Amino acid sequence: MTRIFDGYCKLLDALIALALAIMVVLVFGNVVLRYAFNSGITVSEEVSRWLFVWVTFLGAVVAVKERAHLGTDFLVARLPVLGKKICLVVGHLLMLYATWLLFSGSLAQARINWDVEAPVTGASVAIFYASGIVFAASAAVFLLSDLVRALTGRLSEEELVMVQESEDLAQLQRDEAAERAAHDKR
Repeated sequence: MTRIFDGYCKLLDALIALALAIMVVLVFGNVVLRYAFNSGITVSEEVSRWLFVWVTFLGAVVAVKERAHLGTDFLVARLPVLGKKICLVVGHLLMLYATWLLFSGSLAQARINWDVEAPVTGASVAIFYASGIVFAASAAVFLLSDLVRALTGRLSEEELVMVQESEDLAQLQRDEAAERAAHDKR
């Protein structure tokens, strides 16, 4: 299952990189065309805005899988294992509920706007709301997987605290874990 999740996130990373490249070309090309040739790419702003929304939601999916969202672990990190597990289960149930709300709202908006055309491209506005559907469905799978692992006792004590105080601290802890793993293999 981990290989499937990793492969999916690599695919999302590639899509994010492609979307960012398209955004750069569209925006930079539009600026050059406006200043140098007094013209422009008419779909540039609309497509860039949609791609930005998709990049944000796809990046959030990868962050959920990698547990890279920032939070505070001031209290949870000091609890015993049972307390950490209870906090994780309650937190995941709340996140699953929020994910359900996002999914149902995005799905409703996609249905409402299915026949509405964007002003410049003429594409369905449902494409915009589909990003919320993809995020919610993907995040729910990752959250459910972690929840099942927690309830069956397959998460280590370190994995029970799923937020980090800062990105620097998170990187430091990943480096320490990699060093411990390398040392254990020797």
